[in-house]
Amino acid sequence: MCIRDRFRPSRVQTVSQEPDRLFAAALEQVPDFTFNEDVVRVFPDMIKRSVPGYPTIVENIGVLAAQFARPDTLLYDLGSSLGAVTQALRRHVRSDGCRVVAVDNSAAMVERCGEYLKAQDAMYQELLPVQVIEADITALQLQPASVVAMNFTLQFIEPAARLALLGRIRQALVPGGALILSEKLRFADAEEHALLTDLHIGFKRANGYSELEIAQKRSAIENVMKPDSLEEHRARLKAAGFSKVVPWFQCLNFASLIALP
Repeated sequence: MCIRDRFRPSRVQTVSQEPDRLFAAALEQVPDFTFNEDVVRVFPDMIKRSVPGYPTIVENIGVLAAQFARPDTLLYDLGSSLGAVTQALRRHVRSDGCRVVAVDNSAAMVERCGEYLKAQDAMYQELLPVQVIEADITALQLQPASVVAMNFTLQFIEPAARLALLGRIRQALVPGGALILSEKLRFADAEEHALLTDLHIGFKRANGYSELEIAQKRSAIENVMKPDSLEEHRARLKAAGFSKVVPWFQCLNFASLIALP
């Protein structure tokens, strides 16, 4: 699916407004978290109420990408979910000949992402063309790219497969390009980890989640999301061939890094 903008008036984005109540009722057995149609339906509300700093990260990925994008290269959004980062890339990058490739392994996410990008097409002028692909990013053949964004994606990849994926991303990046990697962090210091975990729970409470919702969501996601420490990220990125790793944003236990080839 390819989408290209022409003459569009405004910056309004149409997204689902359905509130996240997936874990509001007590479950006899909490299943592992999956990015299925139920999650897709409430994902905009879920991510906004669960990840501190998320809107700032997304918008600034577009701003940062504009500085690293090179003409006639691809911009990848790996683990694109509903395409928030893809939309930011399209808004901010103006390099000639660039194209965004959004990739996700959830059919439900890919379908809804396409709908949101069509809505963006109707509301903006002169956006980059985009291709949306349903695929496993660990098996994807990457083409030469100047920007690769992974926004809270690597933490869902099997730990043993992370280095190989980052190595392939490094090989695909052209000179002057960058990987922008956002992740939830864990901390080696037990007191620091406990403090930031408690503060994050407080953030979710302040955004209307009940103790039951918080506990059941944590139980659902703990087997499928495996965060790393900042030190582990830095060491792995260096092992994958990146020359410099620069944290540019952190809010509580969520951070975003720039990795340079």
